[in-house]
Amino acid sequence: MTGGTPQDAPRVHWAKRPVPGTGGHAAHLTLANPRQRNALTLRMYEELERACEEIDADDEVRLTVVRGAGGAAFAAGTDIREFRAVASGADGVAYERRVGRAVARLAGLRMPALAVVRGPAVGAGLVIAACCDLVVCTPDAVFGVPIGRSLGNCLSPSAVARLHACLGRARTLRALLTARLIPAGEAQEAGFVTEVVEPDVIEDRADELAADIARCAPLTLAALKEADRRVLAAADPGHADDLYEMCYGSRDFHEGVTAFLGKRPPDWQGR
Repeated sequence: MTGGTPQDAPRVHWAKRPVPGTGGHAAHLTLANPRQRNALTLRMYEELERACEEIDADDEVRLTVVRGAGGAAFAAGTDIREFRAVASGADGVAYERRVGRAVARLAGLRMPALAVVRGPAVGAGLVIAACCDLVVCTPDAVFGVPIGRSLGNCLSPSAVARLHACLGRARTLRALLTARLIPAGEAQEAGFVTEVVEPDVIEDRADELAADIARCAPLTLAALKEADRRVLAAADPGHADDLYEMCYGSRDFHEGVTAFLGKRPPDWQGR
């Protein structure tokens, strides 16, 4: 189990639990930073990557269930305070590479992953949910990457390709270019959300889906996951350091961080 930090510190941890009636186990992976709506710190990204390595190495685990701690949010992006250390475009490239490794490791799990989403799954939270194979959410869930309004940074081409596959290109671009959040019903209509479930029964429904998955042949599921990854890889352009340099090295990005932390609207100047 990943951990070692104080109980109230931001962290990512996981625990293995049996799936009743199946003979298999599920890894329950939790994003925990409830004071910041489970926004991820750099340490949490590192813990996410390490947790996925540990989960993949456990032969008893048939699936992974991902959720946010506290029940009020799945994950509200990256903790903006982390961006105070980004002083140049090169720092932005390094940050995106660190985050990209963690996200790719989650997407690369050999077994199916189920996201249980309550409240916002925005920014990195949306990307993490999109790395899961099934998404169940409560009616108050919202999805999006509003960085065009809030921070002035950018999203990796790999993440954009995955969102195209999950939401469709038109809906993805509308959400990204208008900084608009997508409500639960629309996300289900798009095919991104598997089911919208009331809060009092969402965990029961997650358990039912976990049991359905755990009863299936593990090698078949692994092969299906790999086939899906290969389809997505064909649409992934990969390299984007020039885009990271442009955005993270800009005056607008530093203005976005300062304005967000100061709780005021940013003054965008395009430089």
